[in-house]
Amino acid sequence: MSHGPARPTAADLRAAFGKSIQSLVGPNLDVLFCGINPGLYSAATGHHFARPGNRFWPALHEAGFTPRRLQPWEEAELLSYRCGITNLVARGTATAAELSADELRSGRKRLERTVRKYRPRAVAVVGIGAYRTAFDRPRAEAGRQPEELAGAALWVLPNTSGLNANHRPADFARAFRELRLSL
Repeated sequence: MSHGPARPTAADLRAAFGKSIQSLVGPNLDVLFCGINPGLYSAATGHHFARPGNRFWPALHEAGFTPRRLQPWEEAELLSYRCGITNLVARGTATAAELSADELRSGRKRLERTVRKYRPRAVAVVGIGAYRTAFDRPRAEAGRQPEELAGAALWVLPNTSGLNANHRPADFARAFRELRLSL
């Protein structure tokens, strides 16, 4: 197995402020995962959920979405498993706290256009706080949401960032598995 690309340097990370990552989306998806925005590590590498310690890739595998744990640089393989990835906000930041409420709300509108175009069965926003702001649902809880988004089932999953100390690895696997079993 490849060890993947070299880790970004401090200069690479500084240069990644404001950079975006191309969405990984196509027709016939079961799930379109929607991150908050690229962190600097992801923006520097050009891969979603790329920082070592992010629990997204392990949770995908443990929930049964992928037959093995994919590495961030293998993300294109997700399409063959009927999964895609996009972000609410395109610009890279050190933390999601740097995003404004208006940016998150605009991201929801952009996400809705993407869902109308590609028609995934479900959309899973990875981050409850960003979801609450973007969708104007201040008391929303993780899990299946009562409303749909452009005809897709709408889910909220815990933020898999290593900065989120509120959840253990088993919590992510359980939340992702609940989504997978609903499809």
